[in-house]
Amino acid sequence: MPTYTYKAMTRTGLVVKNKVEALSKQNLIKSLKNNNLVPISIEQISYRTGSKVKKQKRNITDINEIMKNVNTTQLAGEKHKTLSTKEKINIYFAKTEKITQRDVVVFTQNFYLLKKANFNNIHALNTIIESTENLSFKGILEDILAGVEAGENMYTTMEYYSNVFPYIYINMIKVGELSGSLTNSLEQAVKYLDDTESLNKKLRSILIPNIIQFVLLIVMLFVGTLFAIPAIQNVFDEIGTEEQLPAITLWFSDFVNKLIQYWYIPVLVIAAIVGAIVFYVHTPKGKYNFDYFKYKMPIFGELIFALDFSRLMKAMLLNLENGMRIQESIEVSKNVVKNYVLLSIIETAINNILIGQSWIEPFEKSGLAKPMITEMLKIGMQTDLAEMMEKLVEYMEIDIDNIMTKIMKALPQVVYALVGVVLIFFVLVVLVPCIQVYMGNFLFSAYGV
Repeated sequence: MPTYTYKAMTRTGLVVKNKVEALSKQNLIKSLKNNNLVPISIEQISYRTGSKVKKQKRNITDINEIMKNVNTTQLAGEKHKTLSTKEKINIYFAKTEKITQRDVVVFTQNFYLLKKANFNNIHALNTIIESTENLSFKGILEDILAGVEAGENMYTTMEYYSNVFPYIYINMIKVGELSGSLTNSLEQAVKYLDDTESLNKKLRSILIPNIIQFVLLIVMLFVGTLFAIPAIQNVFDEIGTEEQLPAITLWFSDFVNKLIQYWYIPVLVIAAIVGAIVFYVHTPKGKYNFDYFKYKMPIFGELIFALDFSRLMKAMLLNLENGMRIQESIEVSKNVVKNYVLLSIIETAINNILIGQSWIEPFEKSGLAKPMITEMLKIGMQTDLAEMMEKLVEYMEIDIDNIMTKIMKALPQVVYALVGVVLIFFVLVVLVPCIQVYMGNFLFSAYGV
């Protein structure tokens, strides 16, 4: 939320000064007037400090807290105006309003359109802020505007709000601002957000129904084992039949009972394993190996690398088109990459340029980039690299679509296989004993028939 310094005058002519946080300039003016203060001047400043803590502050402050700061001078004979019920409700919802992915998408689309219309950053941000309804997000945009007015780049303020703007998104803006191609970077950011949302929707449509089915089967399996199996065993014992429950049913029933009795053992084991993995992943070697696993993992690995490499090529293309040399282009473009494996390849490529060797060779030797990609880059180095990279970006978009199609075909099969295994186990453990009781064969054994 933006911070303002104000100067105001009381009815008795006393001038008071203070610095407060408010939703907007208009909101602060209204608050001052409600407390019988006449605003003289109000200036917005950025409330961020030198040490950037990667945590968003409370976006909405209670109006009573603001008024405590406003009334630093004792105003004799003046009473606070009681807020109406409607105002209290509006402030409550403003305090709890969350910033969604949709808010970021709409902001990016609008900012891109205004930049295409040759708006400067300050004018574009002012225009968007006026039409932003989400007060939490509006406060962040006002802080970004304050930074721009103070001569900062937009991405420096966005980095403070890393829980609102994705890492890749921030670095796309960074590449655009540093290369002078912010409009093109915004276009890429819009496409990135749209593609991400589209991918998430497809994955949710496949995973959520099957995960629900999977969880329900697990619940039915444990509930049936805890209640149905003992009931069937009691029937067998009371009648005195020689029939026995299936061996797999007895084994699983005993396993569940011991699991309940000694529940703390598996909990401690799982907690220890998770803790060890988290600790290892946060070490440099662990982070590198985990990132390498992302590129090699079944089903999604190929897609993750293709998306990262495609963003790198698009960023390089922007920089080359703006007159940067290859080394400078790679240096700036690496900001769009977060994966340690790809970053190490990029650093090797930069070092190769410095010693006069091919910067494409590290990508080729990594075994991650397809031969088609490296060959196109080699041809581009011999002809026109920017023109060839345009064709490479088009090829990679087609390739990513093909990979997505394969994933959409393979993923349901994997999920169905897991659900099928659990379903078969449920039938063997719970349904078979129930069928035994229904058929009544145990009665013949009980009466010696």
